[in-house]
Amino acid sequence: MSEAREVNRSAGRSGEVEDAGRLVAELGGSDGMKRKAAREVLVSLGEPSVDVLLPLLGARSDILRWEAAKALSEIGSPVAGPALVRALEDGSSGVRWLAAQGLIAAGGVVVPLVLEALIDRSGSSLLMTGAHHVLHDTAKADPAVRPVLRPVLEALEGIDPTSEVPPAAAEALRALRG
Repeated sequence: MSEAREVNRSAGRSGEVEDAGRLVAELGGSDGMKRKAAREVLVSLGEPSVDVLLPLLGARSDILRWEAAKALSEIGSPVAGPALVRALEDGSSGVRWLAAQGLIAAGGVVVPLVLEALIDRSGSSLLMTGAHHVLHDTAKADPAVRPVLRPVLEALEGIDPTSEVPPAAAEALRALRG
């Protein structure tokens, strides 16, 4: 119920609040078809749904976090970047995977967020695994950032990523910011 209240605060006008509350209830429900339908409605609304979905990434329910991450990954909004970077460390592997997919969908604009997280939280093996996925796929899709990200990817794949990744990520961040 607290997730629905948080969404209601994000949703705005009363009609939107009722719809958002209903959709959130359906996202967290036991009926898979209703969950899928609610997610599809939120995805079809695009960017306006992001504020409704972001608080759900912190829900206690694995299903609700998964549905929110799935919708956000399909929307591909850079606004969701910081929350999706945090979700790379979620307790659910499905949520982590979807968070990475959402970051990839958002494009190169979120790469600095991933690099900053690698600098700040290099001891997190979950973060490193998810960051590798994001940076690898981003470098593959965008030849312009490939040379900048190559040393970070090599450090992530190296023998001692905990000590090698932060300086490589810092250098890549400097290069991206020019």
